[in-house]
Amino acid sequence: MEQFSQKIDIDKENGGDRGGNGAGAFSILKPGRNCWRIEHADRIAFLVDGAAYFRAFREVVKQAQRSVLIMAWDIDSRVELVREHEPDGFPVKLSEFLHSVLERNPQLHIHVLDWDFPMLMAADREWLPLLKEEWTGHARLHFHLDDRYPPGASHHQKIVVVDDAVAFVGGLDLTSGRWDTPEHRPDDRRRCDLGSGPVPQPYHDIQMIVRGPIAAKLGDMARERWRLATQEVLEVPDVSPGPSYWPEYLSPDLEDAQVAIARTIPKYENQAEVREIEPLLLDAIAAARKSIYIEAQYFTAHKVVFALLHRLEEANGPEIVIVLPVHTAGWLSQSTMDVVRERMFKTLLDADRYNRLRLYWPEVPGLDDECVNVHSKIIIIDDELLRIGSANLNNRSMGLDTECDLVLEAQGEARVQNVIRAFRNRLLGEHLGKEIAEVAAAYEGAGALIKTIESLIGVGRTLRPVELRVTPEMDTLVPDTQLIDPDQPIDTNELINGFVPEEHREPARSHVTLIISLLAAILALAMAWRWSPLKEWVDVDTLTALGVELKQAPGAPFLALGTFIIAGLVAFPLTVLIIVCGLVFGPWQGFLYSLLGALLSAMLTFALGHLLGRNTVRRFAGRKLGELNRRLARRGLMTIILVRIIPLAPFTVINMVAGASRIRFRDFMIGSAIGLLPGITGMSIFTDRLAAAIEKPTVLAFAVLAAVVSLLIVSGWALWRWDERRKFTPPRGN
Repeated sequence: MEQFSQKIDIDKENGGDRGGNGAGAFSILKPGRNCWRIEHADRIAFLVDGAAYFRAFREVVKQAQRSVLIMAWDIDSRVELVREHEPDGFPVKLSEFLHSVLERNPQLHIHVLDWDFPMLMAADREWLPLLKEEWTGHARLHFHLDDRYPPGASHHQKIVVVDDAVAFVGGLDLTSGRWDTPEHRPDDRRRCDLGSGPVPQPYHDIQMIVRGPIAAKLGDMARERWRLATQEVLEVPDVSPGPSYWPEYLSPDLEDAQVAIARTIPKYENQAEVREIEPLLLDAIAAARKSIYIEAQYFTAHKVVFALLHRLEEANGPEIVIVLPVHTAGWLSQSTMDVVRERMFKTLLDADRYNRLRLYWPEVPGLDDECVNVHSKIIIIDDELLRIGSANLNNRSMGLDTECDLVLEAQGEARVQNVIRAFRNRLLGEHLGKEIAEVAAAYEGAGALIKTIESLIGVGRTLRPVELRVTPEMDTLVPDTQLIDPDQPIDTNELINGFVPEEHREPARSHVTLIISLLAAILALAMAWRWSPLKEWVDVDTLTALGVELKQAPGAPFLALGTFIIAGLVAFPLTVLIIVCGLVFGPWQGFLYSLLGALLSAMLTFALGHLLGRNTVRRFAGRKLGELNRRLARRGLMTIILVRIIPLAPFTVINMVAGASRIRFRDFMIGSAIGLLPGITGMSIFTDRLAAAIEKPTVLAFAVLAAVVSLLIVSGWALWRWDERRKFTPPRGN
């Protein structure tokens, strides 16, 4: 595979030549290289699965004096923090609980920073949180959506800091679908967040709670992220001694130890890039002597896989055990990320000549087609290093998304080694359905990780080997890792510059985007119909009945025309309206309503541009006004025809610029009618073929659909080339 042909510099100082007993003679952690800083924690505990985390979060926040900072990839005001508990006077629902602690303490402020997720993911999240009273109904509950990241990236940190005294870091968000216990019972209705519907799949994840100076540094990091997202500077909380902040029921796993913070922060505007987690993983893998234990949701990070490959090729390298879900959650992930991870599996299995690699998934009887969603992000190196955090073993967590991990390193200290080993035994006991003592005894007798696991595998709840199940046909559909799982922002300008001559780059950008978007839409539709639940929960008869009902409703044509007019005023994409109109009214009526609606919208926004005047429209349209005005000055009618076929700007912008120019209204309307005809005709045909493909999703139907799209693209490209040649052809007779 191409991505494995690269060389990775294994840091010898950090473990490549570890050798000997090595105890206490070195440290993997290097601030400034693979971590931000190392700070003291007076108490540490590992919270396994959502029930433990949600309960601990609630107990700590009840003690807050001045500040609660919540950094989230996702958060849901409706989630219930505890499912069975003794009444304590506080609500169980997250939003009601936060409001309650605020009402009891007038000096407390709660800041929640949630990822400003794309609308594609809206179905799985709380709808329009910025408009909900649960997040906006209290003056000291400050809610903000974080959109300060590169295109395609996300805010993926899962951090809670209370009064800079206690902090939580890991892979769990305070949202739906996360609550579960280590039993992962298939019929546990307590996992139903909203109290109804089918029982969600079991969910396995880890959060780490720390108390002491380490929490204050995490508070600094959270406040800096808030500043970047909101431009607001938060003060460090001034708290008086008093509460312990530690949950009374929770026994710490370790006291008085050093903990490192490792981060990923993508470069964006004035924000510098930080890549600490990637070198941390590479250095940790290089330092392993006996074993590497990994729990991972994804497994597509090519540099990490290459580092593991390097260790497998060594004659005396470490054992490698990786626990993953049998498949990831969601059809899209299963059709992309699962395909890529299987490529990685094959690469590692081919290199496992010494039989030191095991890939497992946790089996829970009674789940049928479901599986335990292993969402944890764990790596344990020997008994020396434990890393818990938000960063997945995918490329985007190495450089594209914001991430935060905590790392505990023993440096040969026996008490810390014992804690790390006990935690690994605890995790294996959960997956194998065994008591921790039984796992510890088996490890003591076997002396090796793989032998321990294989001696405990049995019937019922256990670990099973991952089976390769991706077909060659499916593998060929999925592009290379860097296209679906990039490790840095993709710059479309650089992509085009590498393939297109300089004189053609500007027009190429728009056409490349058009071609890629249309073909991607067709591929996504085909994949959705083939591998998603779409064909089960989209009933064609229901959609047809809905279309007939709308079509036969009184005043339906006027409603359609009015929609075009209103959409033009808010610059809604005309193409989307044409497609919807074709789906609802059919190709012929849809064509007629689309053409009339577009012309009425053009007429109104032309008039608006004329009323606003040239200077106002210039501020609205920017540089596009100058280009269009130059064309209008040459040949107004022909220019309008051309910009309808090959738009220089959105539909509404063209109309307003034309209205503010000197073009005659008659030429504008005639040119618009002529120019819109080919596009609306093509989109009506496309919509008709799209509906046919949905109704009968055969290979032939999708082939015809692809042919229609290809014809539209080729026609548009030919017209654009003709226009370019016409612009640069000198007039005859001069």
